[in-house]
Amino acid sequence: MRLRADHQAAVLPAEEITLIRQALAACSQVLTWAGQHAGPQFRDVVADAAEAAAGDRRSPGWLEYAVSLSIDYLDFAPGTLSTQ
Repeated sequence: MRLRADHQAAVLPAEEITLIRQALAACSQVLTWAGQHAGPQFRDVVADAAEAAAGDRRSPGWLEYAVSLSIDYLDFAPGTLSTQ
């Protein structure tokens, strides 16, 4: 990937997009599993991670939403849509 100015779109090869999507999907699965099975200590760690990722107080639910939205951005980016 070539770094660009803030106002320019980043261009990634398909292989890098696939790798990023796989990592995000794994994060989503971990967050879902943790929400269903983990104890309060793990949930506290996820809450801390959500806060660190957002720069302010956010919930683990927000982190799950952000991961899912990021996957959608990759799946439905203009360069990935079929023209048929």
